[in-house]
Amino acid sequence: MKKYQFDKNTMEFLENLRAPLAVYQFIDRRVVTLVLSAGFCDLYEFTTREAAYDVMNRDMYSTVHPHDASRVADTAYRFATEGGKYEVVYRVKPQNNDAYKLVHAMGEHVYTSTGERLAYVWYTDEGTYTEKDDAEKIALSKSFFQALREESMIHVTYFDELTGLPNMFNFYELAEIGRKNLRQQGRQPAFLFVDLSGMKFFNRKYGFAEGDKLLLAVSKILVRHFSNESCSRFGQDHFAVITEAEGLEAELRMIFEECSCVNEGKNVPIRVGIYLDRMDEVNVSTACDRAKCACDDFRNTYVSGYLFFDDKMLQQSEKKQYIIDNLDRAIEEKWIKVYYQPIIRTANGKVCDEEALSRWIDPVRGFLSPGDFIPVLEDARLIYKLDLYVVDQILEKIKNHEKAGLYIVPQSVNLSRVDFDTCDIVEEICRRVDAAGISREKLTIEITESVIGKDFMFIKEQVERFRSQGFQVWMDDFGSGYSSLDVLQSIRFDLLKLDMLFMRRFEDGEEGKVILTELVKMAIGLGIDTICEGVETAEQAAFLREIGCTKLQGFYYCKPIPQEEIVERNRKGIQIGYENPEESDYYAALGKVNLYDFSSITSEDQDSRRHYFNTIPMAIIESRGDSFTLVRSNSTYRDFIHKVYEISGREPEGDYRESENIKDGGFVRALRQCAKDGKRTYIDEEMPDGSTIHTFIRPVAENPVTGTKAIAVAVLDVAKEKHSSFTAYSNIARALFSRFHSIFYVDPETGEYTEYRLDTEQNGMAVEKKAMDFFNEKQDPSRFPFIYEEDREYYRESFTKKKVMEAVEKEGCYTLSYRVILDGAPVYIRMKAFRLSDWDPHILVSVSRMKQKGGFEKTK
Repeated sequence: MKKYQFDKNTMEFLENLRAPLAVYQFIDRRVVTLVLSAGFCDLYEFTTREAAYDVMNRDMYSTVHPHDASRVADTAYRFATEGGKYEVVYRVKPQNNDAYKLVHAMGEHVYTSTGERLAYVWYTDEGTYTEKDDAEKIALSKSFFQALREESMIHVTYFDELTGLPNMFNFYELAEIGRKNLRQQGRQPAFLFVDLSGMKFFNRKYGFAEGDKLLLAVSKILVRHFSNESCSRFGQDHFAVITEAEGLEAELRMIFEECSCVNEGKNVPIRVGIYLDRMDEVNVSTACDRAKCACDDFRNTYVSGYLFFDDKMLQQSEKKQYIIDNLDRAIEEKWIKVYYQPIIRTANGKVCDEEALSRWIDPVRGFLSPGDFIPVLEDARLIYKLDLYVVDQILEKIKNHEKAGLYIVPQSVNLSRVDFDTCDIVEEICRRVDAAGISREKLTIEITESVIGKDFMFIKEQVERFRSQGFQVWMDDFGSGYSSLDVLQSIRFDLLKLDMLFMRRFEDGEEGKVILTELVKMAIGLGIDTICEGVETAEQAAFLREIGCTKLQGFYYCKPIPQEEIVERNRKGIQIGYENPEESDYYAALGKVNLYDFSSITSEDQDSRRHYFNTIPMAIIESRGDSFTLVRSNSTYRDFIHKVYEISGREPEGDYRESENIKDGGFVRALRQCAKDGKRTYIDEEMPDGSTIHTFIRPVAENPVTGTKAIAVAVLDVAKEKHSSFTAYSNIARALFSRFHSIFYVDPETGEYTEYRLDTEQNGMAVEKKAMDFFNEKQDPSRFPFIYEEDREYYRESFTKKKVMEAVEKEGCYTLSYRVILDGAPVYIRMKAFRLSDWDPHILVSVSRMKQKGGFEKTK
């Protein structure tokens, strides 16, 4: 249809009318402006008629209040397509004016002599719009304000507040009419689902106000191409459109180009999914879902583009609908089975936990993996039904295992973010566990890292609720996202489950091992257990044991299996075996010792990663009666005992005293004494070749069932000279006494001493300083200015050679507390002196900062 042209005289007459008048024509689903009168230009305060035509041709609703624009456009479209009378009240903001006017528009259709239908619309200025009624306004104006309010209430119900577009439910009705009209015209309808890629990052970078500007700009582009009534904002950054399929791809390319230029260049790519309506009798909602399915299929791209819904997607869509429709039946008839994958304690090789995993074995579609049905149920907000069903199955399994006489270990269940939105999942789980008469500590809650970031404070509250109710809460897939470390500062978890991605990269080089080691070390420092998923080889398992990862999970041990198979394997004696719960705390303590906790001395080689695992030798030894068994060790310790004690093997087992060099020596006597009194000690053992092995020994834990005691051993140094003042005390200062400010290795007879301080500029390495006359130097008045004035006399009287040595000889230890000035304020310091060994006359004097507030302790 061509644009109608008035003759010159008629055109001049209409344009010169002082009454506000506009004449429009509906061409190709668009409203085209033919005439604007002088009165219209005055009403809208256009400076020239050319400016008025330009604005009305580009976006005739640009001056209309955002909350009224879609309503006015919708009324105009219905008037154009359905006929009848046109009448609408709305707000407009004239050019160069900050105040809104209230306008009443009325119109009707007039046919020309040649058969064209034109719309004549008259406008009435009802005065300046204000939020409150003015008592002086005439009754007629008041009625218009009331009409506007009533229409605005309808608008909020059916239209999006930001863009003015029809909302989703309104769009379903409009699209059904639009689809019917297109079919009647012999045109193929197409449904579009439009998504703005990266809006979350955009809002974070520019702010939500700027994000709203971008959404509004995109919505106007869509309206210009497809008309107001054919578009909808479904929410967030999602739009839907119904249009005809012919010429669609060219239209989309123009839209992409226009969208790339809006909002002063601050924009994001646009992804569009397209569903071509092939008369297959799907409703509008399903058609939009299929368009969304196509849009989601390339969600990980960051360029503008479009994708058509195809047969493969159709199969996926049908599967999705089947899952939703049959969930209740699948639960009732137990098509969904719960499988259990064991979690192994590194310290004893026993099953200490089990993770419950869902498998859908369908009589029609066969095996459905969790990746098939869990995302579908989450999108449909039905996942809570599945997760509570899994909880019920776990409780039933625990009862069955109790009847079978098996040890009961905690069972973990994975919860979805949607669970917390659709029901009070904490209360639901508490009720079920209590009704089953099972201890809450036997059910563990797993929450993925990705769940936390969506509503941090809410999830934090739910985690605290679970833990306060007696449940352990684990963070699953730790390391898969970007907020893990921030989360750990604010939310307390009982365990971190390291993402299996770390195991997949295990063979890529030392970098992956370093990262794993540091993550485990960090968790140990926070008092949190760790599990590593995806363990598939003996080498991986051995490495994870050494670095202190307390629990392991993966196909190396066992794949997920159903409860019936677990019972059967236990009956046949081929199951790994459950841990005795009474021994759990003991083995948990063993597993947390990181055998790579002491970093190596900095090498001349600049690539420190190559030497990261060349740490001092460390091991865990179990003592039971007069028997000592090596249960864990790092590679450095294995090399050490192979060379020094001539014990071979990767992880020696059995009696630790099998070598003549180690049997009944000072080291074994120290182990026996440590097991007896539970105290840490330092051993200096002379070897046949004249060298001396300096070893640190401390108790770790005691097994409450067997009485077995675990002892940690660290070889600090092998000195070639007997009783030498060995340089390995730099390792002691750095590794064992990092909490101290200074350490002094003192010969009380001569006064000769070596001082070790922590040097923060050299990555914490200790710096040596040798000097003479220790006690006289410490009594030197020139050193007193750093001591708090009120404590100087007390310090002078207390710290003498006589008092120090008498306390060391009689009580084994001398202590002194006093204050020093640090950063302009008094800080409490504790000095402690003790012997290293019976044969060594030297004493070790440590100076550390005290944690307590107020008062100092005087020496005995």
